[in-house]
Amino acid sequence: MNRSLAPVAALLFSVSILLMGQGLQGTLLPVRATLENFSTITIGMMGAAYFFGFTIGCLKGGQLVRNVGHVRVFLAMTALASAVPLLHGLFVNQWLWSCLRLVTGFCLAAIYIVIESWLNDTATNENRGFIFSTYAMITLTVLAIGQMMLLLYDPTGIQLFAIASVLVSIAAIPVALSTGASPDPPQSVAIDVRRLLRVSPTGTIGVLVTGLVNGSFWALAPVFTQGVSDNVDLAAWFMTAAVIGGALAQWPLGMTSDRVGRRPVLVAMCMGGAVAGIGLVSFVSGASMLLTSTLAAAWGMLAFPLYSICVAYANDHARPGEQVLVSSGLLLMYGIGASVGPFLAAALMTLTGYVGLFLYAACLHIALTIIALARTAKRPAVAVSEAAPFGDSLAAAQTASQVYEEEIMDHGRAPHALPRRRARRSATD
Repeated sequence: MNRSLAPVAALLFSVSILLMGQGLQGTLLPVRATLENFSTITIGMMGAAYFFGFTIGCLKGGQLVRNVGHVRVFLAMTALASAVPLLHGLFVNQWLWSCLRLVTGFCLAAIYIVIESWLNDTATNENRGFIFSTYAMITLTVLAIGQMMLLLYDPTGIQLFAIASVLVSIAAIPVALSTGASPDPPQSVAIDVRRLLRVSPTGTIGVLVTGLVNGSFWALAPVFTQGVSDNVDLAAWFMTAAVIGGALAQWPLGMTSDRVGRRPVLVAMCMGGAVAGIGLVSFVSGASMLLTSTLAAAWGMLAFPLYSICVAYANDHARPGEQVLVSSGLLLMYGIGASVGPFLAAALMTLTGYVGLFLYAACLHIALTIIALARTAKRPAVAVSEAAPFGDSLAAAQTASQVYEEEIMDHGRAPHALPRRRARRSATD
């Protein structure tokens, strides 16, 4: 295990510091915006702007990496991403903040492309699952730690923005000083959404719904907690509980889907997510911080792993060689949903109050349940023995790196590079 992680230790250390800063910033901004009396629609717009920028970064980040290389893109994007929190703290303006969130989304997408393609390049068939599961656990853990940093200072000051900036800046150091070789530049591919819908309508719609729900959560959950209580600490505990719940449930639910099939697990998760959302709507008013955080953890356990289950579901129906195309299209669908979702949820919250966030989420989970059950009559489920292993699907579901495919090009490649790349392609194909 130690030998598997040694080549990517510096990269994973950078990821830890970077996402700690982003976890803090992601919770701080909605809380500060609420304290500044930004409207719910405006806060939803900020969340949508982030995911819109993220989607653009997913589509264009691979071209940047191809043009100047992994290390330069990582350093440039971390420099820009570290400047943004300071601008948030210095200039409190709803329109500027939305533009800055778009910039942050673009930067993070490009950084994820660098990180995950680097991990993919370094991993072998034997250790890829271990490396990516370690990466997934680190991601969720440090996001939770970053969210808890909200408790360090008053969110109305500039201190927390400065801490977020410092963390993102420091994240560049391990990669800049790493002596390991960076991967070869990628070759871009087009995304075929029509083919994706033919491969797996349920998986595609499921990812879109997941984007609609989860994008709204990241943008508006702190606003929800401010409606529950004026105690700013609740936002940190609530967000952390949801993330930890999602981290703990990721692998158990995935492995269960390997044994009993994706569709039953997908339907059960959607129904459970709807129940948890209704529970937050019904019981959170006047509830203690412990009960509210427990309900958040239950919701996170069912809502966050749904993306990976939907990706695995779609990959079960993909032909050999289509996994990268499928993952690329699904990521685009998630980005579209996450860009639109905060607007829809914010509009409902304007009409119904803070509980509208999880009322919105529950309705979407119920709708996905109905769609999945309706598709049962049109297409039989893939046999468990023929399904793609969940570990492979999770590796293919990572945030942005699958927007492009790294092809084997016969021209201009060193002969010794060919076997390793072929081995890596076989693991994802």
